[in-house]
Amino acid sequence: MSYLLLDRFRRLFDGVRYRHRDSSLGDSVAWCLPEDLYALHRSARLDALISAGDRVLNIRNILRGVKARRGDATFGEIVPQTEPVTEPGFVVKRGDIATIEIGMEVKILAKAMIKQIDRVINDLRGQAEQFKKAGGAPIGVGIAAINFADRYTSYEGQREWPTDGKKNRHPIEEAADAQRRLIARAAPAYDEFLVLRFRARNEPPFSFEWLDEAQTALDYGAVLARVLRKYEARFLN
Repeated sequence: MSYLLLDRFRRLFDGVRYRHRDSSLGDSVAWCLPEDLYALHRSARLDALISAGDRVLNIRNILRGVKARRGDATFGEIVPQTEPVTEPGFVVKRGDIATIEIGMEVKILAKAMIKQIDRVINDLRGQAEQFKKAGGAPIGVGIAAINFADRYTSYEGQREWPTDGKKNRHPIEEAADAQRRLIARAAPAYDEFLVLRFRARNEPPFSFEWLDEAQTALDYGAVLARVLRKYEARFLN
């Protein structure tokens, strides 16, 4: 089946210039995970809560009454006596939440991965802890996207910064090491941790491909199935 989250991630690069400094891009990927959970229709009780607007996506990532650093997306129980907002094209409604039941964090490593890897790992680990500040047992889902392209160009204003394999290493030269470090040091902080492996040069014609599209879909589908099982056990018993 087609998954909204994987389709959304593809559209960050496919046919368009990827904008590195736009933090909303990772958010927009994370927002799709609850939609994909609902689309599986494996939990009648969760489907009913989503349809009724009792469980919503909080894109502002503010938990009422709790100070915590924002994540890319949070999903939980709507604040009582507030009305959820319907977003065109989405089943999961949006609103303020009183609890975090699922917290999602997305990191995209397109180039210069090893230079930033410690910061990325610390951000991922720190956000996993922030999801727990309200108490309970939120399900943490971490997603790290790693570029395996043979070259890459980033942009700052009108300037272009292509990799050269010397001072600026090509993504393929760092991708395997970045993946190894993320799995060893960031993944243990999350209930589920998914690595999305892709190729994108970020230059005309702005093509995109998964390293293994079928395997990517299987891996993500397995994450969704396990999240649903955890959700049933933690919040619906």
